[in-house]
Amino acid sequence: MTSFRQIGIIGAGRVARALALGLAPHSAATPMLWARSPGQSGIAVTPRLADLARQCDVIAIAVSDDAVASVAADLAATLDEGRAPFVFHVSGRSGAAILEPLRAAGAWTAAIHPAMTFTGDPQTEVRRMAATRFAVTGSSPEASAEARRIVERLGGIAVEIAEERRPLYHAALCHASNHLVTLMEGASRALQGAGVDDPAALLAPLVRAALDNSLEHGFAALSGPLLRGDDRTVEGHLDALAADCPGLLPAYRAMALATLDTLGRTEPSELRRKLS
Repeated sequence: MTSFRQIGIIGAGRVARALALGLAPHSAATPMLWARSPGQSGIAVTPRLADLARQCDVIAIAVSDDAVASVAADLAATLDEGRAPFVFHVSGRSGAAILEPLRAAGAWTAAIHPAMTFTGDPQTEVRRMAATRFAVTGSSPEASAEARRIVERLGGIAVEIAEERRPLYHAALCHASNHLVTLMEGASRALQGAGVDDPAALLAPLVRAALDNSLEHGFAALSGPLLRGDDRTVEGHLDALAADCPGLLPAYRAMALATLDTLGRTEPSELRRKLS
């Protein structure tokens, strides 16, 4: 069953393509795309933003974070008086306020951010979105309700995030996902230095177990020398990294200090001095 007359997508990147595929069954007409550089999107492309604004009752702005404000202003300038489409962006860091020109022009506005990573395989990402939480921030109760409707059509679960809490929400996600990639790269590099030919194969069971345990038990899942108080072991790590993998040393120090702080071990010590 279709839910919308026509869905418009502004953007042609990974998220735009996944949204177009995921929302297409709920659009009476084929989703319409507008982008400065459409690329190989596989979606019908309109040459004019005004055409998309005129024909679509739901419009998704799926562009880079820094481009959302300018796209919103351009789109607002094309809206016909009396029309009230639902317009949302998918940026994690911003709420609905960044779409104020559109709200002032009569549109319902919201932020709908899928808490997942996109790699460029739309079919896989549509399946993943069906089990994903979406951070929803609406400019009004009606807009929030419409945002939840979009999330429902994608098979996801809406989580309300207040406008002023969006930066904190986004920082948490980036810390968990982006920094994890950096963490794994550093660990793999150190293992290569230790003579391991396939670091990923060695790390995979350990890291997956640690992730599962931490999601289930929180900080109580911590194990290892810092928990046991084996300070000399950690000092040995610092010496080895300084000698053989110095690029990893700042990140190791920062994470070890953060772990000590969470453990409540804030007193001055030789280990803390070496980590600082």
